[in-house]
Amino acid sequence: MSDPAPHRDGAPATLAWLGHPATVAALVLLVVNDHLLKAAFPGPLTGKLSDVAGLVLAPPLVAVLLTLLAPRLPARTAVAVGLGLVAAGFTAVKSSGYAAAGASALWSAVSGPSLVRADRTDLLALPALALAGWTWSRSRREPVRRRSARLVRLLVLLPAATLAVAATSAVHYPDAVRAAVLDERLAAGIGHSYADRAFDSAPSWRVSDDAGATWRDPTRGEAEALKGRKGSAAGPVSRGCSTATPTRCYRLIPGRLAVQQSDDAGRSWRPAWAATEAQRAVLRRQYPDPGPRGERIAAQELTVWDNGDGRHVVLVANGRDGFAIRRPDGTWERLGFVDARVGGYPFGGRPPALGRSTPADRGDDPLLALLVGLTLAALVLAVSAVRARLPAGAGPWLPSVLAVPAVVAWAPLAMVWTRELVIAELGLVASLVFLFGVLLLSAWALGGLRGARGRWALEVLLAAALTLALTALPLVGWLYGRPAYTRTALLLAVAATVPGLLLGWRAARLVGAPAPAGPPQPPPPAGPPR
Repeated sequence: MSDPAPHRDGAPATLAWLGHPATVAALVLLVVNDHLLKAAFPGPLTGKLSDVAGLVLAPPLVAVLLTLLAPRLPARTAVAVGLGLVAAGFTAVKSSGYAAAGASALWSAVSGPSLVRADRTDLLALPALALAGWTWSRSRREPVRRRSARLVRLLVLLPAATLAVAATSAVHYPDAVRAAVLDERLAAGIGHSYADRAFDSAPSWRVSDDAGATWRDPTRGEAEALKGRKGSAAGPVSRGCSTATPTRCYRLIPGRLAVQQSDDAGRSWRPAWAATEAQRAVLRRQYPDPGPRGERIAAQELTVWDNGDGRHVVLVANGRDGFAIRRPDGTWERLGFVDARVGGYPFGGRPPALGRSTPADRGDDPLLALLVGLTLAALVLAVSAVRARLPAGAGPWLPSVLAVPAVVAWAPLAMVWTRELVIAELGLVASLVFLFGVLLLSAWALGGLRGARGRWALEVLLAAALTLALTALPLVGWLYGRPAYTRTALLLAVAATVPGLLLGWRAARLVGAPAPAGPPQPPPPAGPPR
């Protein structure tokens, strides 16, 4: 069915879409679900309800904003852009951990600490866009022309829809923030954190009656005693001494997973337990949102408890990595989270082995490593094509076009280098597609216009395969924790391109120079007349 008579202002039609009963119902469902149902009935059902409601509400909201910013924009165009942007953005965020991290940062800047999770099962909600399209087909027949009706939608529905879409689920990352002693029992406080800071809300507590061997929920009296405990007046407790042996003390090293001990009441210190910085670097990639420099993977508080027989226990809260404990026999152990209710956390609440990982632990990192290797291999192909001398008939456009992918390829690598992983994945995909497109273009030009030998293509493809194989070595090792640092892996991968670049550079010699154009030859003399 065709649209109503065209109108220069697309806002009346998009405002009618925003005010459609199904859109308003989606708005109400999104608010109620995010603020009431998710807290009362956490689970996949309430999570999917938010996705469905958001996909019905977001396209008309985007379309209205577009027509308000560009009044001459046709309503059809605004609707198409709204549906397309929402579909593409939702797919990217739910498919990629990096895109989800970027969305989390954006939403946190708008509405406070927020978490957007990458979950491919949420893509099952995409058919809800069909419902949004259906509501548009119904509402476009009756654009909102009356000023009073438009004001209601602009002053009531538009702000409400914006706030509803901007709101996200509360962050539920467990964070080991407190370690205390209550009535001769160890107490571990688990809070929630986002990125590089912990929430100020009171943590949930677990209590141990057997020096940390088992843990339970506190009794009502214990919960009241623990409620509101916020460490010392100067902040979390970072040092403690044994009451039975006052000369034995322990202290934290700020910003690290490390504990020092003193045998002379604090006059000198030596290491007691620590994770190396390389091991912390691996943990940063295994835990979600550890902070820009891994601030939440660090010791937060400790307590020392004497068990009555001359031996003592040290409990350390290590933020996102959970708790660590010194047993009465002097051995140290990382407990992870002592609360069974964080079982959905990575590794089931138990800590991963220090310094070791698998590609399955690393989210989207395997894809990122593959794209880095493929991009470098494609760069070798492009460089070889640029090096090949081109015919005059090819024109100056080909060298210029081939020079662009080098810059495009290194831009996402620089993002990875600086840990800006949010857009690195998309940048690498774009680089890969562009580089191989340029490769096909150059191969067509060199093969069709120059008659390049098949040996050139063979050597260039060999150079690309060699580059991919050599760059894969440090990148695959990086996935398994060796090397631990991203920068080290990238430096090794870039250095591994040198042999392939040299081989591709040499392959350019196989494209022969064009034969010089000589002076025009006179036509052959005419024969004798017959």
